[in-house]
Amino acid sequence: MSIQSERAILAVSFGTSYKDAREKNIDRIEEEIRRSFPERRVYRAWTSGMIRKKLRERDGIAIDDVGEALWRMKEDGIRRVTVQPTHVMNGIENEKMLKEILPFRDEFEEILVGAPLLATEKDSREAAEVLSREWKEIPKEEALVLMGHGTEHCANHVYAALDDMLKDMGSANIFVGTAEAHPSVDTLLRRVEAYRPVAVHLAPFMIVAGDHAKNDMSGDGEDSWASRFKSAGYPVVCHMKGLGEYPGIRKMFVRHAREAK
Repeated sequence: MSIQSERAILAVSFGTSYKDAREKNIDRIEEEIRRSFPERRVYRAWTSGMIRKKLRERDGIAIDDVGEALWRMKEDGIRRVTVQPTHVMNGIENEKMLKEILPFRDEFEEILVGAPLLATEKDSREAAEVLSREWKEIPKEEALVLMGHGTEHCANHVYAALDDMLKDMGSANIFVGTAEAHPSVDTLLRRVEAYRPVAVHLAPFMIVAGDHAKNDMSGDGEDSWASRFKSAGYPVVCHMKGLGEYPGIRKMFVRHAREAK
């Protein structure tokens, strides 16, 4: 085995049970990493046991967890590993990933770990630039509301920080909130009302446009974000576009893999 082939990258995602969401987002991030590191093999692991179980039982698809993937890499003769998460923040899932890596410190000559999407102020600025560029076709008199997942973890502050960064950079019509934490949809309704747009666009601020995007954001239920904004009197357009579909976001993950520590 050559020196180069002894190095590999483990791409770690939460996962999704939706085939289209996986292909448009997780697969494309991994393809971007593969193109950027052609001399390295790229492995996959998903942190959600529930999703891995569902795919195994429903589709007969087996996906490794972090530990299983690292054992596979060791058996394949990999000696130097870069672990690159596709998580949005250093929250619960990322901490879970780090704990699963720890027992393998002595199994490889080197294990480097890349940062999640939003780990620094530089990341927030770059993500804000990507968002502003990707949604530049939305007129200033209309609003774009992005649904993040949200978490009870202290890392939840990244959503508010990104919202502030967007406003500071001139994207006053882009609002960032969360499905399960702060800023909530109630907070966003008040902020959007103060902006007085003529229409509202909804899109997920999640790696994949999966269950939350299909149900909590754009679903027909009275509590979905689409229903809440329609009830408030706005025409609503839903965009089922996960972050993995943004070229600029994929490049951020590649940069983090290069900067892994």
